[in-house]
Amino acid sequence: MEPEAIVDSWDHANPYEQYVGRWSRQVAPRFLTWLAMPAGQRWLDLGCGTGALSAAIVAECAPAAVTGVEPSAGFLANAQANLPAHVRLHQGSATAIPLGDAAVDVVVAGLMLNFVPDQQAA
Repeated sequence: MEPEAIVDSWDHANPYEQYVGRWSRQVAPRFLTWLAMPAGQRWLDLGCGTGALSAAIVAECAPAAVTGVEPSAGFLANAQANLPAHVRLHQGSATAIPLGDAAVDVVVAGLMLNFVPDQQAA
C-alpha cells in the first residue's frame, strides 16, 4: 500500500475519535504518569492523530512546548479545533519529521507505530 493511500484511509477524524480517540483520552494520563517526565520539557507527539495525547501532555505535564506531527489533514484539523492555540501542529510523518535536530526533549508515538509502513526508517 502506498503511503498516500494510508493517509487517505485515515483522513476522516470523527469516526476515529468516536472509537479510538475516546479510549486514548482515558489511557493517555496513565501513560504520562508512568513516563514521569519532569516539567518544562519540549514534547513531540509523533502521529498525534486527533490530539488526545497532546491534550493530556498539556494538562498533565507542564510542558515548555508541545508539537504534534500527523500525516492526515483531517486528523490535524480535528486536533487544531480541540487543542490550545500554543500547541504547534505540522503535517508530516515518522520518516519526514518537519523539525530540526534536538528541537524536542521527549518524543511519544502513541498508537501509531503499527501503521508506519517502514518502521525501520521511522
